[in-house]
Amino acid sequence: MIGVYNAITNGNRIGCNALALFVKQQRRWTSPPIKPEEKDQFGELLKEYKYDASKHILPHGSYLINLANIDGEKNEQAYSAFLDELQRCESLGIGRYNFHPGSTLGLSKPDAIKRVAANINAAIKATKFVKIVLENMAGHGNLIGSTFEDLADVIALVDDKSRVGVCIDTCHTFAAGYDIRTQESYDKMWSEFDKIIGLKYLSGIHLNDSKAPFGSNRDLHQNIGLGFLGLESFRILMNTKHVEGLPMVLETPNHKDDAVWGREIKLLEWLIGKSADNPDFVAKRDELWRKGAQERSAMEQKTKGKDGKKQSKLKVGKKRKVETDDEEEYEGE
Repeated sequence: MIGVYNAITNGNRIGCNALALFVKQQRRWTSPPIKPEEKDQFGELLKEYKYDASKHILPHGSYLINLANIDGEKNEQAYSAFLDELQRCESLGIGRYNFHPGSTLGLSKPDAIKRVAANINAAIKATKFVKIVLENMAGHGNLIGSTFEDLADVIALVDDKSRVGVCIDTCHTFAAGYDIRTQESYDKMWSEFDKIIGLKYLSGIHLNDSKAPFGSNRDLHQNIGLGFLGLESFRILMNTKHVEGLPMVLETPNHKDDAVWGREIKLLEWLIGKSADNPDFVAKRDELWRKGAQERSAMEQKTKGKDGKKQSKLKVGKKRKVETDDEEEYEGE
């Protein structure tokens, strides 16, 4: 369905109380402006379904945007698209905007980070209120943001720190080498995040299991409980005090059936208040683990070389709106 307002009706239909959307066509540099009647309908639906656009909506930036591009013309093109999306957010009253930090494309990491921060600073000056949210990455190729240090380095160079935040993607976190499968390792991850970045910058969560094993640097999203993270990771997260009130967005495979997301939303809500030894939880955890066993086993074989070690060369592909289906992180242009 065409029109930004449809994100609200679609989300409400499957039981969302927070949602993501693209504010323009994500695979094109330019799109027609949002029509006044679309803005009006968006606002009316926000009221009808009781969404707070400043808190409950976390749009995803175009996958084409790379604010670190060293090519002057391409960098200007990326910045223009970035600014356009921020302005679209503000025209709709949306308070947060999530995007991928970019790719070095041959630059040194510090120089690439400086370019990203310079573009963020310019965009903040050109807009009024939308918070720019950096998403952590899985660590593939030349992408910026697979370590907390990368994200902290960008934030350190942003002049108005009230206008910048971080979104943690569970699959990316796991793939990048931050283990969140046990309470101990999960708490350690957040301790590192707080020490290096600061919990005050946490502005959103992307909820995804992982098709690839721990530390694989592969951005392969899986349905909740079927992947290498398992349901326990999400039970722990759903009972974490400091994530309460944040927009949480599913980017799991929906197999062309949005009802999958509806069932996962109910599953995640069901986890609230459950202990690790709750019999119903244990049964559901084990059921989902068995269901995903064949695919996990196939992936383990796929990611091992002849000598039994993990292969280092990974195929690069483009992401779709739902960042799954055996595709790698897209590095932008």
